[in-house]
Amino acid sequence: MNRPRGGNQRAYSLPFHEAIQVALWDLAAKEAGLPLHVLLGSRRNRVKAYASGLDFHLDDDAFVSLFSHAASLGYSAFKIKVGHPDFDRDLRRLELLKTCLPAGSEIMIDPNEAWTSKEALMKLVAIRDAGHDLLWVEDPILRHDHEGLRMLRQAMTWTQINSGEYLDLQGKRLLLEAHAADILNVHGQVTDVMHIGWLAAELGIPVSIGNTFLEIGVHMAVALPEVEWLEYSFQNFDHLVEQPIEIRDGYVYAPDRPGHGLVLSEKARGEWMRPRCLIRSELGTAPENARLPGK
Repeated sequence: MNRPRGGNQRAYSLPFHEAIQVALWDLAAKEAGLPLHVLLGSRRNRVKAYASGLDFHLDDDAFVSLFSHAASLGYSAFKIKVGHPDFDRDLRRLELLKTCLPAGSEIMIDPNEAWTSKEALMKLVAIRDAGHDLLWVEDPILRHDHEGLRMLRQAMTWTQINSGEYLDLQGKRLLLEAHAADILNVHGQVTDVMHIGWLAAELGIPVSIGNTFLEIGVHMAVALPEVEWLEYSFQNFDHLVEQPIEIRDGYVYAPDRPGHGLVLSEKARGEWMRPRCLIRSELGTAPENARLPGK
């Protein structure tokens, strides 16, 4: 968990660069009187979402409960975390997932760069031989290992390599030029995502939108030609805005309100503002997450 890999290795602890791009594009769209996705050139208003657990810390019962709930909401694709030091745990999680999903569901896995290239190949063969079909494996190895990613892409004819999440704009371009990904993973930097998304379209590479704050990535998702999936991880932020982005029957819907369509909740501002940094014991009970049962 403490290795300099995956989410532990980022340019910023908080995505300030992303926030600035989102704010400026929101202002531009409002000035034009348009929803952001329309300003960006959308020709549709929804994109398929996959349920992503962020589940590495959950015990088996909580894991099954989360994905059973996601399936009941109409999701047809599901991503789990793997890369545990005990590979049998990864295999057990995949078996548990099968017990709580409808037949025909799409499955993705995310080791968060936990493996080496040869280790990844061996473990993915073992996963396939255990009877698990995968739509993609996300960031199986280090983000800059183009040779290893290309080897995996060529060797694994039964699944796809999804990568690029942790790379900046130049890094994503180099990844595409190296032919080292079947699917390009992007997040919420509006300008960068539109630039690299259209380049991916020129190269015929599909794009997936990873987690974005309050699902704001739906604007880019519906404005780019190669985006099929947007990640949703049941993060508890909806209470911060007056009207969250709609998610229904496994689809995320782009709002028709001007700008990005999100307005800070005055109720949340009053209840949750913290003028000083608090220690964990002072935080109190988390707000209710309306998208989870009994939370």
